[in-house]
Amino acid sequence: MVDIFTKEKRSEVMRSIKSKDTRPEMIVRKFIYAQGFRYRLHQKSLIGKPDIVLKYLKTVINIHGCFWHGHKNCKFYKMPKSNIAYWKQKISNNILRDKIAQKTLRKEGWNIITIWECSLKPSKRTRTLSLLLKKLEKYKAEK
Repeated sequence: MVDIFTKEKRSEVMRSIKSKDTRPEMIVRKFIYAQGFRYRLHQKSLIGKPDIVLKYLKTVINIHGCFWHGHKNCKFYKMPKSNIAYWKQKISNNILRDKIAQKTLRKEGWNIITIWECSLKPSKRTRTLSLLLKKLEKYKAEK
């Protein structure tokens, strides 16, 4: 399939994609806030700057975009047909960085919850958010 944009336009489009305050992230943030949980965002003092940090529960929540974080067996993760070497390297670097951050956070005693973008689509959202709430309640009870 041929790209419908020029190289410059494609570059502009890719640059405009946000890494913070994304729609999936906002869905989770609004939900947990409504459930009474308070949090910090993108804590620079923690490796990987997790999307949501619940310090009092020693828990971080990462909301991963299926494409950018290489969600295996997901219909939203498709390798682009052009500039394949660049994209393979980019996504594999993201995956490696995620693994290193998770390993380090676990060693420091943090609970890690990862939510994939595809699990927040309308058909799966209710189930995903209820599972998230159960995990948070469990961590709260352990404190």
